[in-house]
Amino acid sequence: MEWKQLLTSWAGRVAGIGVVGLLAGCDLIDYHPYDARTSGPHHLNAANMALIEQRCQGRDSVRFVLISDTQRWYDETLDAVKHINQTPGVDFVIHCGDISDFGVTKEFELQRDILAKLTVPYVVLLGNHDCLGTGADTYRWIFGDPNFSFNAGDTHFVCINTNAFEYDYSTAVPDFGFLRADRDSLPSGIRRTVVAMHAQPTSEQFNNNVSSVFEWEINKYPGLAFCLCGHGHRTQVNDLFGDGVLYYECGAAKKREYVLFTLHAEGDYSYEVVRY
Repeated sequence: MEWKQLLTSWAGRVAGIGVVGLLAGCDLIDYHPYDARTSGPHHLNAANMALIEQRCQGRDSVRFVLISDTQRWYDETLDAVKHINQTPGVDFVIHCGDISDFGVTKEFELQRDILAKLTVPYVVLLGNHDCLGTGADTYRWIFGDPNFSFNAGDTHFVCINTNAFEYDYSTAVPDFGFLRADRDSLPSGIRRTVVAMHAQPTSEQFNNNVSSVFEWEINKYPGLAFCLCGHGHRTQVNDLFGDGVLYYECGAAKKREYVLFTLHAEGDYSYEVVRY
Protein backbone atom coordinates (compact mmCIF):
# COMPACT_ATOMS: atom_id res chain seq x y z
CA MET A 1 0.00 0.00 0.00
CA GLU A 2 1.39 3.43 -0.92
CA TRP A 3 2.04 6.01 1.79
CA LYS A 4 -0.86 8.21 0.63
CA GLN A 5 -3.28 5.31 0.97
CA LEU A 6 -1.89 4.47 4.42
CA LEU A 7 -2.28 8.07 5.54
CA THR A 8 -5.88 8.28 4.28
CA SER A 9 -6.80 5.00 5.98
CA TRP A 10 -5.24 6.08 9.27
CA ALA A 11 -6.98 9.49 9.22
CA GLY A 12 -10.34 7.87 8.53
CA ARG A 13 -9.95 5.49 11.47
CA VAL A 14 -8.98 8.31 13.83
CA ALA A 15 -11.93 10.43 12.71
CA GLY A 16 -14.32 7.51 13.20
CA ILE A 17 -13.02 6.83 16.70
CA GLY A 18 -13.38 10.52 17.53
CA VAL A 19 -17.01 10.69 16.40
CA VAL A 20 -17.92 7.53 18.32
CA GLY A 21 -16.22 8.89 21.42
CA LEU A 22 -18.02 12.20 21.06
CA LEU A 23 -21.42 10.52 20.75
CA ALA A 24 -20.77 8.18 23.65
CA GLY A 25 -19.14 10.70 25.93
CA CYS A 26 -21.56 13.60 25.94
CA ASP A 27 -25.05 14.64 24.82
CA LEU A 28 -24.22 17.37 22.33
CA ILE A 29 -26.65 16.42 19.59
CA ASP A 30 -30.08 18.03 19.83
CA TYR A 31 -33.12 17.72 17.63
CA HIS A 32 -34.44 20.57 15.51
CA PRO A 33 -36.26 23.06 17.80
CA TYR A 34 -39.50 22.36 15.95
CA ASP A 35 -39.19 18.59 16.12
CA ALA A 36 -42.43 17.55 17.82
CA ARG A 37 -40.80 14.48 19.37
CA THR A 38 -40.44 14.99 23.07
CA SER A 39 -39.57 12.95 26.12
CA GLY A 40 -41.26 12.88 29.48
CA PRO A 41 -44.92 12.81 30.51
CA HIS A 42 -47.52 13.32 27.82
CA HIS A 43 -51.32 13.29 27.27
CA LEU A 44 -51.45 15.19 30.53
CA ASN A 45 -54.87 16.81 30.19
CA ALA A 46 -56.71 13.49 30.13
CA ALA A 47 -54.86 12.23 33.20
CA ASN A 48 -55.40 15.47 35.10
CA MET A 49 -59.07 15.70 34.14
CA ALA A 50 -59.59 12.27 35.66
CA LEU A 51 -57.92 13.50 38.85
CA ILE A 52 -60.10 16.62 38.91
CA GLU A 53 -63.28 14.61 38.48
CA GLN A 54 -62.22 12.19 41.20
CA ARG A 55 -61.20 15.03 43.53
CA CYS A 56 -64.46 16.94 43.06
CA GLN A 57 -66.89 14.03 42.82
CA GLY A 58 -70.20 14.75 44.54
CA ARG A 59 -69.22 18.34 45.33
CA ASP A 60 -71.50 21.35 44.85
CA SER A 61 -68.68 23.86 45.47
CA VAL A 62 -65.19 23.98 43.99
CA ARG A 63 -62.23 26.35 44.00
CA PHE A 64 -59.89 26.78 41.05
CA VAL A 65 -57.17 29.08 39.75
CA LEU A 66 -56.96 30.68 36.29
CA ILE A 67 -53.52 31.43 34.83
CA SER A 68 -52.54 32.21 31.25
CA ASP A 69 -49.81 33.34 28.85
CA THR A 70 -46.81 32.06 30.78
CA GLN A 71 -44.75 31.92 27.57
CA ARG A 72 -41.23 33.20 28.18
CA TRP A 73 -41.75 34.06 31.85
CA TYR A 74 -40.36 30.94 33.49
CA ASP A 75 -39.33 32.44 36.84
CA GLU A 76 -42.69 34.17 37.20
CA THR A 77 -44.51 30.93 36.37
CA LEU A 78 -42.49 29.04 38.97
CA ASP A 79 -43.35 31.71 41.54
CA ALA A 80 -47.03 31.39 40.60
CA VAL A 81 -46.87 27.64 41.13
CA LYS A 82 -45.27 28.09 44.56
CA HIS A 83 -47.90 30.66 45.53
CA ILE A 84 -50.80 28.50 44.32
CA ASN A 85 -49.42 25.54 46.29
CA GLN A 86 -49.62 27.67 49.43
CA THR A 87 -53.20 28.83 48.74
CA PRO A 88 -55.65 26.77 50.78
CA GLY A 89 -58.58 24.96 49.22
CA VAL A 90 -57.56 25.05 45.54
CA ASP A 91 -58.92 22.03 43.69
CA PHE A 92 -57.29 22.52 40.27
CA VAL A 93 -55.71 25.00 37.86
CA ILE A 94 -56.79 26.05 34.35
CA HIS A 95 -54.09 27.46 32.07
CA CYS A 96 -55.73 29.38 29.21
CA GLY A 97 -52.93 28.90 26.70
CA ASP A 98 -49.73 30.38 25.28
CA ILE A 99 -47.52 28.09 27.27
CA SER A 100 -44.87 28.71 24.60
CA ASP A 101 -43.75 31.83 22.76
CA PHE A 102 -42.56 30.42 19.43
CA GLY A 103 -44.05 26.91 19.44
CA VAL A 104 -40.59 25.49 20.17
CA THR A 105 -40.63 22.00 21.68
CA LYS A 106 -38.20 22.91 24.46
CA GLU A 107 -40.54 25.69 25.60
CA PHE A 108 -43.37 23.20 26.08
CA GLU A 109 -41.10 20.86 28.02
CA LEU A 110 -39.77 23.58 30.33
CA GLN A 111 -43.23 24.93 31.12
CA ARG A 112 -44.64 21.42 31.56
CA ASP A 113 -41.92 20.62 34.07
CA ILE A 114 -42.67 23.82 36.02
CA LEU A 115 -46.42 23.12 36.09
CA ALA A 116 -45.68 19.57 37.23
CA LYS A 117 -44.64 21.10 40.58
CA LEU A 118 -48.28 22.01 41.27
CA THR A 119 -49.76 20.01 44.12
CA VAL A 120 -53.17 20.00 42.39
CA PRO A 121 -54.13 18.78 38.90
CA TYR A 122 -54.10 21.22 35.99
CA VAL A 123 -55.19 21.47 32.36
CA VAL A 124 -53.68 23.58 29.58
CA LEU A 125 -55.53 25.07 26.60
CA LEU A 126 -54.00 25.77 23.20
CA GLY A 127 -52.87 29.36 22.64
CA ASN A 128 -52.11 31.14 19.38
CA HIS A 129 -48.36 31.19 20.08
CA ASP A 130 -48.55 27.44 20.75
CA CYS A 131 -49.67 26.98 17.13
CA LEU A 132 -46.47 28.42 15.63
CA GLY A 133 -44.16 26.04 13.77
CA THR A 134 -45.03 22.51 14.83
CA GLY A 135 -46.27 23.71 18.22
CA ALA A 136 -49.82 22.41 17.72
CA ASP A 137 -48.40 18.90 17.20
CA THR A 138 -46.23 19.21 20.31
CA TYR A 139 -49.23 20.47 22.27
CA ARG A 140 -51.29 17.47 21.17
CA TRP A 141 -48.55 15.06 22.22
CA ILE A 142 -47.91 16.62 25.63
CA PHE A 143 -51.43 17.75 26.55
CA GLY A 144 -53.95 16.26 24.12
CA ASP A 145 -56.81 17.41 21.91
CA PRO A 146 -57.30 21.21 21.89
CA ASN A 147 -61.05 20.75 22.47
CA PHE A 148 -61.93 18.95 25.70
CA SER A 149 -64.26 19.08 28.68
CA PHE A 150 -64.51 17.73 32.21
CA ASN A 151 -66.77 17.89 35.24
CA ALA A 152 -65.87 19.25 38.65
CA GLY A 153 -68.70 18.18 40.91
CA ASP A 154 -71.91 19.62 39.47
CA THR A 155 -70.07 22.07 37.18
CA HIS A 156 -69.17 21.30 33.57
CA PHE A 157 -65.99 22.90 32.18
CA VAL A 158 -65.74 23.30 28.39
CA CYS A 159 -62.28 24.09 27.00
CA ILE A 160 -62.26 25.01 23.32
CA ASN A 161 -59.72 26.15 20.72
CA THR A 162 -60.57 29.66 19.45
CA ASN A 163 -57.34 30.46 17.57
CA ALA A 164 -59.00 30.62 14.13
CA PHE A 165 -56.45 33.05 12.68
CA GLU A 166 -53.62 30.55 13.20
CA TYR A 167 -55.51 28.02 11.07
CA ASP A 168 -56.16 30.54 8.27
CA TYR A 169 -59.88 30.03 8.95
CA SER A 170 -59.62 26.73 7.06
CA THR A 171 -60.41 24.53 10.07
CA ALA A 172 -63.51 24.43 12.26
CA VAL A 173 -62.31 26.87 14.93
CA PRO A 174 -64.31 27.20 17.11
CA ASP A 175 -65.55 23.66 16.56
CA PHE A 176 -69.33 23.89 16.87
CA GLY A 177 -69.63 20.17 16.19
CA PHE A 178 -67.58 19.52 19.31
CA LEU A 179 -69.78 21.86 21.36
CA ARG A 180 -72.98 20.17 20.22
CA ALA A 181 -71.67 16.66 20.80
CA ASP A 182 -70.30 17.67 24.19
CA ARG A 183 -73.59 19.24 25.21
CA ASP A 184 -75.54 16.17 24.10
CA SER A 185 -73.40 13.90 26.29
CA LEU A 186 -73.63 15.81 29.55
CA PRO A 187 -74.16 13.58 32.59
CA SER A 188 -77.17 14.12 34.81
CA GLY A 189 -76.71 16.42 37.77
CA ILE A 190 -74.82 19.19 35.93
CA ARG A 191 -76.32 22.49 36.99
CA ARG A 192 -73.80 25.05 35.71
CA THR A 193 -71.17 25.48 33.01
CA VAL A 194 -67.92 27.40 32.63
CA VAL A 195 -66.44 27.88 29.15
CA ALA A 196 -62.68 28.44 28.77
CA MET A 197 -60.76 29.56 25.67
CA HIS A 198 -57.53 31.34 24.83
CA ALA A 199 -58.78 34.21 22.66
CA GLN A 200 -62.19 35.67 23.37
CA PRO A 201 -64.66 36.91 20.73
CA THR A 202 -63.76 40.38 19.37
CA SER A 203 -60.03 39.51 19.44
CA GLU A 204 -58.05 39.27 16.20
CA GLN A 205 -57.59 35.52 16.75
CA PHE A 206 -61.30 34.74 16.94
CA ASN A 207 -63.33 34.17 13.78
CA ASN A 208 -65.68 37.02 14.55
CA ASN A 209 -67.89 36.17 11.57
CA VAL A 210 -69.27 33.41 13.80
CA SER A 211 -69.07 35.13 17.18
CA SER A 212 -72.87 35.44 17.44
CA VAL A 213 -73.21 31.72 16.67
CA PHE A 214 -70.63 31.00 19.38
CA GLU A 215 -72.63 33.05 21.89
CA TRP A 216 -75.80 31.19 20.91
CA GLU A 217 -74.15 27.75 21.19
CA ILE A 218 -72.53 28.23 24.59
CA ASN A 219 -75.72 29.72 26.04
CA LYS A 220 -77.41 26.38 25.37
CA TYR A 221 -75.32 24.80 28.14
CA PRO A 222 -77.07 24.45 31.49
CA GLY A 223 -76.50 27.37 33.85
CA LEU A 224 -73.75 29.11 31.87
CA ALA A 225 -71.96 30.93 34.70
CA PHE A 226 -69.11 32.77 32.94
CA CYS A 227 -66.24 32.39 30.47
CA LEU A 228 -62.47 32.31 30.93
CA CYS A 229 -59.77 33.52 28.55
CA GLY A 230 -56.24 34.85 28.21
CA HIS A 231 -54.41 36.29 25.19
CA GLY A 232 -54.76 39.99 26.08
CA HIS A 233 -52.01 39.86 28.75
CA ARG A 234 -54.05 41.89 31.24
CA THR A 235 -56.66 41.03 33.81
CA GLN A 236 -60.08 42.39 32.97
CA VAL A 237 -63.79 41.51 32.94
CA ASN A 238 -66.08 42.12 29.96
CA ASP A 239 -69.72 41.52 29.08
CA LEU A 240 -68.94 41.12 25.38
CA PHE A 241 -72.43 40.48 24.10
CA GLY A 242 -74.48 42.39 26.64
CA ASP A 243 -76.18 39.15 27.68
CA GLY A 244 -74.85 39.09 31.24
CA VAL A 245 -72.25 36.39 30.54
CA LEU A 246 -68.94 37.78 31.78
CA TYR A 247 -65.56 37.00 30.18
CA TYR A 248 -62.73 36.91 32.73
CA GLU A 249 -59.38 37.54 31.08
CA CYS A 250 -56.27 36.63 33.07
CA GLY A 251 -53.12 38.70 32.77
CA ALA A 252 -49.85 37.23 31.49
CA ALA A 253 -47.36 35.74 33.95
CA LYS A 254 -45.20 38.85 33.66
CA LYS A 255 -47.96 40.68 35.58
CA ARG A 256 -47.37 38.28 38.49
CA GLU A 257 -51.07 37.70 39.13
CA TYR A 258 -53.70 35.00 38.75
CA VAL A 259 -57.45 34.76 39.32
CA LEU A 260 -58.90 32.60 42.08
CA PHE A 261 -62.53 31.48 41.60
CA THR A 262 -64.85 29.91 44.14
CA LEU A 263 -68.07 28.28 42.91
CA HIS A 264 -70.46 28.26 45.85
CA ALA A 265 -72.99 25.59 46.78
CA GLU A 266 -75.76 28.19 46.54
CA GLY A 267 -75.12 28.49 42.80
CA ASP A 268 -73.30 31.82 42.77
CA TYR A 269 -69.55 32.42 42.62
CA SER A 270 -66.85 34.83 43.73
CA TYR A 271 -63.39 35.65 42.43
CA GLU A 272 -60.23 37.38 43.54
CA VAL A 273 -57.23 38.69 41.61
CA VAL A 274 -54.22 37.37 43.50
CA ARG A 275 -50.83 39.06 43.15
CA TYR A 276 -47.63 37.27 44.10
